[in-house]
Amino acid sequence: MQDSPVGVFDSGFGGLTVARAVMDQMPHESVLYLGDTARAPYGPRPIAEVRQYALECLDRLVDHGVKALVIACNSASAAMLADARERYDVPVIEVIRPAVRRSMAATHSGRVGVISTQATHQSRAYLDAFAAAPPTVRVFSQPCPRFVEFVEAGVTSGPDVLATARDYLAPLIEADVDTLILGCTHYPLLWSVLQYVLGEQVTLVSSAEATATELFRVLTDTETLRPESQGEPSHQFLTTGDPHGFTPLARRFLGPEVEHVGRAYVGREGE
Repeated sequence: MQDSPVGVFDSGFGGLTVARAVMDQMPHESVLYLGDTARAPYGPRPIAEVRQYALECLDRLVDHGVKALVIACNSASAAMLADARERYDVPVIEVIRPAVRRSMAATHSGRVGVISTQATHQSRAYLDAFAAAPPTVRVFSQPCPRFVEFVEAGVTSGPDVLATARDYLAPLIEADVDTLILGCTHYPLLWSVLQYVLGEQVTLVSSAEATATELFRVLTDTETLRPESQGEPSHQFLTTGDPHGFTPLARRFLGPEVEHVGRAYVGREGE
């Protein structure tokens, strides 16, 4: 079990920032990544359809013998986290609650901002995750839909990104937040712009980094961390869409570790 890979699932590319954080924090772990790019984006789809698609992808990762599942997709987490934890015998980790816990530890004023896609904002998944927070904590949610477009186009700086960031973040600056959750796994690639607009006094919380830390805790508690003595880890990347189209964008998100991308067949294709 120690030598088995960690399965990371996302509807597309953003979850590669989670895979990157896992590799950085646990350099001896092998990662098996699956992006459901053929059916992305999940955000506009009915929740029942998101649940079906996500579970099909997780089934495929479990078939590959992963020792833990990381749902690096906010929409999927909101749709089927409870189902996944009942369905599989391996630990299931998601991106929302680890980021919320990290923000609670970081904030001094109790004024926390969350930026996300429109779908995540409308789902209120982050607001619901703060339900048990003390009444002194106030959460301000702001959708930032164009950020994903910029990142996937490879535009992470420049006047257009800066102007858009200032527009989106203005309500959060006015709310005087001292901590900001990057509630989309694309957003760490905009870290410098976000920090510049908000100022150094605001602590940024990456859901990717927080999730990797949670995974480390779970693997440690279950004594399934891969030891260094096992040698170099092996990373594998799969997509339900076109592998050739996936590869260059995957390298932009994760880096040179993406040497080869395979095709995954899920749902009826995988039968």
